[in-house]
Amino acid sequence: MPDLHVSRHSSFPLRVAAVAAAAFVLIGLSACGKGEAPKAAGGPPPAPEVGVVVATPGNVGLVTELPGRLEATRVAEVRARAAGILQQRVFQEGSDVKAGQVLFRIDPAPYAASLSSAEASLARAEANAVQAKALADRYKPLVDANAVSKQEYQNAVAAAKTAEADVAVGRAAVQTAKINLGYATVTAPISGRIGRSLVTEGALVGQGDATALAVIQQINPLYVNFTQSATEVLRLRRALQDGQVKRAAGDEAASVRIVLEDGTEYAHPGRLLFSDLTVDQTTGQITLRAEVPNPKGDLLPGLYVRVRLEQAQATNAITVPQQAVTRTQQGDTLTVVGADGKLSKRTVKISAAQNNQWVVLEGLKAGEQVMVDGFQKLQMMPPGTPVKAVPWKATQAPAAAPAASAPAAPAAAAK
Repeated sequence: MPDLHVSRHSSFPLRVAAVAAAAFVLIGLSACGKGEAPKAAGGPPPAPEVGVVVATPGNVGLVTELPGRLEATRVAEVRARAAGILQQRVFQEGSDVKAGQVLFRIDPAPYAASLSSAEASLARAEANAVQAKALADRYKPLVDANAVSKQEYQNAVAAAKTAEADVAVGRAAVQTAKINLGYATVTAPISGRIGRSLVTEGALVGQGDATALAVIQQINPLYVNFTQSATEVLRLRRALQDGQVKRAAGDEAASVRIVLEDGTEYAHPGRLLFSDLTVDQTTGQITLRAEVPNPKGDLLPGLYVRVRLEQAQATNAITVPQQAVTRTQQGDTLTVVGADGKLSKRTVKISAAQNNQWVVLEGLKAGEQVMVDGFQKLQMMPPGTPVKAVPWKATQAPAAAPAASAPAAPAAAAK
């Protein structure tokens, strides 16, 4: 019996050893079956993709954006040139009026009476002139026959000429009376949009001074007055002389675009009229003026706008998206992707921005690939890591935020 008890206890370690050996065999088989996975995980990761644009030279218009104010092309103050009581306002405030359209009526009775008096004086002068001329004509044959003295004949001729002068004075008085009567009807001197009436019916106007009645402004087209720094003008002229840029076609009538306060661009382009010859001593600015069509009256005088003006064109210039350029006090740089996928920094000289792109004048060659997107991917990569260049499109810009989480995928796979 004791021997049986010992053998029963001694068999337990043997069973444990057998189970351990079986588990070891299973683990080894499992490792052999998955032997390729660790090898793949330890291999080099694929090259990260970055968005690039190909540098393509060409003639690019240099657009400058400047602040400006709109101004009516013609402004006329309607004033009362005849003294009297204002009887009627004919126009509607804030409406468009035509030149010659009746606006106000002033009491015409005193001026009509003056006209009648002048016409009567003219009729009397004409009658006297007829009588004086007839007397001179009758004396002319009599003086030859010595029937009348030469002195009487000369007096008759002088009286006839005096009567003719009185007729001329009478006609001038009639014309003056008609003009004054016409002033009683106030008309629009120009076509445009009239503002509010400055007087009401029943008011005494034109007594002493020419009373202001209303203001008419011609708003189609409009002027836009804007200023440009004299330093920028000199820099542009120097670039023209050096041949870096060429003058825009028809610079005297260069195209002008208007940007409204809400950031939208006005549909109708304008044209540059002139650039002032003097520099403001206090601001160092040069005044420019452009003309902008306003057929629907959407623009109003006094409105603040931004003016986009193309004054010159850069020859053999390259445009790149603004996000591709890093601007610092030391200079402007961008990243170029070589044919082998290696990255290199490049210092460039840029000009004004246009349509969210910088105009590169120097430092970039035709055909080079400029990196625009994928900078966040390279932050988790060691320096000198080659990249894979893919064409960049502007529609890829909103996808920049998800790209920040892309490098986390290899870490998850390794885990």
